[in-house]
Amino acid sequence: MSKKIIQEQPNNPLHGVKLVTILEELVEAYGWDKMAREVNINCFKNDPSIKSSLVFLRRTQWARDKVEQLYLDFLKE
Repeated sequence: MSKKIIQEQPNNPLHGVKLVTILEELVEAYGWDKMAREVNINCFKNDPSIKSSLVFLRRTQWARDKVEQLYLDFLKE
């Protein structure tokens, strides 16, 4: 589904993709340990969960930008 969105909206590849979907796909693909190495934030390192990560990322734009970039890199693979 996500790769289809990139083809339909080439200028905005994250259009229509929910943050929860991004996190779930990244956790499934990389796991929390690799995500913590890629994006150095405590909610990925200490007792990580989707819920705590969503709260932090919705409030912290710089961290969300890094997670979104990690997701875009993941989709290119």
